[in-house]
Amino acid sequence: MLIPKILIPIILSARISSQPVTAGYNYKEALKLSLLFYEAQRSGILPESNRISWRSDSALNDQGIKGEDLTGGYYDAADFVKFGFTIAYSMTILAWGLVSYEETYRRIGQHNATAEAIKWGTDYIIKCHTAPFEFYAQVGDFPSDHKFWGRPEELNMTRPAHKIDKDQPGSDVAAEAAAALASASIVFQKIDPDYSHELIRHSTELFDFAYEYRGLFLDTFPGSKHYHENDDYYDELAWAAIWLYKATRLSKYAEIAKTLYTEHNLNQKPKTFFYNSKYAGIQVLLSQEFKNQEYVQAIKEFCDFAVDGMDKTPKGLIYINKLGTLAHAASISYVCLQASNFDKPEDKYVNLAKDQAAYILGSTGFSYLVGYGDSYPKQPHHAASSCKDLPAVCNWDDFRSTKPNPQILYGALVSGPSQIDHYEDVREEYLYNEVTIDYNAGLHSLLAGLMQHFNS
Repeated sequence: MLIPKILIPIILSARISSQPVTAGYNYKEALKLSLLFYEAQRSGILPESNRISWRSDSALNDQGIKGEDLTGGYYDAADFVKFGFTIAYSMTILAWGLVSYEETYRRIGQHNATAEAIKWGTDYIIKCHTAPFEFYAQVGDFPSDHKFWGRPEELNMTRPAHKIDKDQPGSDVAAEAAAALASASIVFQKIDPDYSHELIRHSTELFDFAYEYRGLFLDTFPGSKHYHENDDYYDELAWAAIWLYKATRLSKYAEIAKTLYTEHNLNQKPKTFFYNSKYAGIQVLLSQEFKNQEYVQAIKEFCDFAVDGMDKTPKGLIYINKLGTLAHAASISYVCLQASNFDKPEDKYVNLAKDQAAYILGSTGFSYLVGYGDSYPKQPHHAASSCKDLPAVCNWDDFRSTKPNPQILYGALVSGPSQIDHYEDVREEYLYNEVTIDYNAGLHSLLAGLMQHFNS
């Protein structure tokens, strides 16, 4: 059933006042809002359950070189490119949270909704895996897409599909896709065993592809380098291997993960945990599975550094990069919350996670999650939500408008403030107001983890 747009703010306001809070912040409501953002990013034929009144079916002609059906999936950000790397990473992190905090998701009534969000992504990943050694890693072209500002339902440019194969490899993207499907298979083991088996089949084939035919997607298709970064693929290979081990319990995947960890220095202290840096996540997963002190020490060094050594803004936000500031903080906090129970409870890791979540949700007097609290971003850098209701035309005039986005992009986490806590709620300033599906992923699972930790 569609919720009339005019009623959504009233409904959400009522929910915020009636749900339990932790340390003054309603994690449950923030998590529910985050799911609305994923719905706003959906491509393809939307289900009857669609709750975003200003969205409808879009990009129905997306196809591969031989006419393969590549509809569905998620748009990457403000634009309408479907980037397999960030889609897969986001689904992996959502699945990790759902597997880790299943009890909490069921208690708050968001288990099915989060599983559906994951399945929307994994269904698309399966479509893109058109042969054992083929994967469509991107649909749409960033430069041409960024010349368009409007509704996804009115896309008017060619949307080329970029395929990796034996001759044009992309181990990072293929491995991340394998990790997404493996982690999701755990989610669906009890819900839908047949689907879980299908996910494992595709995951193992994608992993074999990534492992046997080595190369970076951004080297194969350099046109995306300006928009996304990644330096190597060894962390993605190890990340996929450990998720396959968790899903299948086959020792060969554990051995591959351990070997990659040793041979490619995955024990080093990373700068962050993000879509293009899985080191800390690998360290946590290996620690949880094997209780090896080497792995435990590695992740504790990272999280100790996050607590005491990483740059922070004057008001306490972890600061890694001017683009995705809040997403870095949320993802680091999430992985350290996962590491909070090694040897003895590490309250400082929990406090870090709680403090970073508080900053995002409004401890400075401003919430960076659209729709949460009384004061939040009104001009997220997002094309579709900047458009007025039909039949109004939407174009670059709407991009340049100084008015709030006509459509509230509920649940979107914006890029965030500068190193001195300065923030500008201006649509054109994407360094502050960019939104992406991978930005939300770490926060979404962090909120679930905090609810489980505090039983809130």
